Amino acid sequence: MLFQGFIIFIVPVALTRTMTWIGAKEGKVSTRGLRAEGTKGGGVPSAAGSGGNVQKSNPAPRKIKEGGDSVSVADHVSASMTYTGQFQEDLQKFKEMSADMADVNVRELRIGALQIKAALLFVDGLTDKDGMDRNILKPLMNAMRPFEGMTTAPEANVLKNIIIHQVILVSEIEFTANPLMSLQKVLFGSAVLLVEGMTEVFVMGTPKGRTRIGEEPVSEALLRGPRIGFTETLSDNTAMLRRNGQNTELAMISFTVGKRIQKEMVLTYIKDIANEELVEEVKRRIRTIDIDDVKESGYVEQLIEDNYLSPFQQIQNTERPDRVMAALLEGRVAILLDGTPFALIMPVTFAMLLQSPEDYYDRWIAGSLLRVLRFLAATISLFGPALYISFLSFHPGLIPTKLVISIINSRQGVPFPSLIEALIMEVSIEILREAGLRLPKPIGPAMGIVGGLIIGQAAVEAGIVSPILVIVVAVTAISSFSMPMYSAGITLRMLRFVAMFFAATFGLYGVILFFLLLSSHLIKLKSFGVPYLSMAAPYRIRDWKDFIIRMPLQFMKRRPELLKPKEPRR
Repeated sequence: MLFQGFIIFIVPVALTRTMTWIGAKEGKVSTRGLRAEGTKGGGVPSAAGSGGNVQKSNPAPRKIKEGGDSVSVADHVSASMTYTGQFQEDLQKFKEMSADMADVNVRELRIGALQIKAALLFVDGLTDKDGMDRNILKPLMNAMRPFEGMTTAPEANVLKNIIIHQVILVSEIEFTANPLMSLQKVLFGSAVLLVEGMTEVFVMGTPKGRTRIGEEPVSEALLRGPRIGFTETLSDNTAMLRRNGQNTELAMISFTVGKRIQKEMVLTYIKDIANEELVEEVKRRIRTIDIDDVKESGYVEQLIEDNYLSPFQQIQNTERPDRVMAALLEGRVAILLDGTPFALIMPVTFAMLLQSPEDYYDRWIAGSLLRVLRFLAATISLFGPALYISFLSFHPGLIPTKLVISIINSRQGVPFPSLIEALIMEVSIEILREAGLRLPKPIGPAMGIVGGLIIGQAAVEAGIVSPILVIVVAVTAISSFSMPMYSAGITLRMLRFVAMFFAATFGLYGVILFFLLLSSHLIKLKSFGVPYLSMAAPYRIRDWKDFIIRMPLQFMKRRPELLKPKEPRR
């Protein structure tokens, strides 16, 4: 009794202090990185009109393409280092910079009848050699007619125009006078042409890489809908979006992220729909990314989210172009990163994690029923074992008499309390689930099913757990599989263990206390200025047409108000 009294009086005080500390950390986290910008807040303005006017400042030097214009600057490039126009000196300078790069090739040649010295710089495996030979090397060496009547090499500007307009057959051409920048372009797969007498080099787009054919996403399989997903090639992914959304207002802004290993990243949105403050806030956060290498879009997600202490994801990841395009048409923005098939969608609400594109492809009655089932499954996945522990350990009187007698009989001989019993089964299920994911595909699912059956049966026969708990854990595990987003299922699985400890300490009151603490956190949580529980808190009746129930498309004529789109009507 003394211990229970200590728990009852001390634990709430400790929880209150903990939540106060987390709230203070949330306040710091949600505005991190803003000191450099001189602003606080940001994202989509709230319903009261607050939320941030983003003050633009001069961003750190990066590669940004807007409206087709390209500005490329690297932080580590010295502006004073330029080509001189002396062929041997410039070529030697490039060779010294790439001395320890065995895959960088230098092909010296002579241009046309005047035998102008030149060199073609490229990387094995990244450059399309056949295209380079056919469209660059051969035309340069056979260029006779453009130089008819000339006895000496023309001036640099004249030679540049001749090569561009009459010789090489490449659509993408840039120029740079910086050797380090030219080396960077070569390492990205471009071919660089160095010509005697010119202080700028030609940077020609001839990249080549092994690309994967777009396949149906394994993590987001549908019975009805497009059977194609993003790939690891950024140009293919942007082309998919262009093909899905043939709209002149579809904007794609390019950034270069990573200090040592640089990758291209594209921010996409629909200009006449997306809120300007949201777009500027996403741009600002992207510019704050300061890391050597952005290996996957998960790095971007963690670096630009509002609250890294929250177990809930504030940015949605997806492999489906149709899901990205649907989000853009609602007024959201998306990020595509070269080297990964996972795109990022923002801002996010909790309801989005329980919605599937298939809800809109089927008729509204079937789609609404499936969505309600997902919300129910999420509740069971989170509170199932906790309710079992609380009813069995603290409130057996609330269980029907015949059922409680059956449970007592099934628990005869079980040596552990309900919490330890539930933990044994839940941890076993999680281990089996993880092992099934890591094993080869042909044997992974079979191992998970067979392993679960064998372990459950053996545990019951050995008297370690009761049969009723095996049923509860099985229903909970199956419910967690119904989440359309795998990462959302992971969050519920983690919080399930917290709910179990609350139930083991305070019974049903502990489950209610856990629910209240979780609700208070979700109400405070925001994704780029948008409340995480939007449509429910704050309450917006118009947005309920696409919340738990998916109304007929004839009634969904307006975009979500929570995003403050420029054009509210669809």
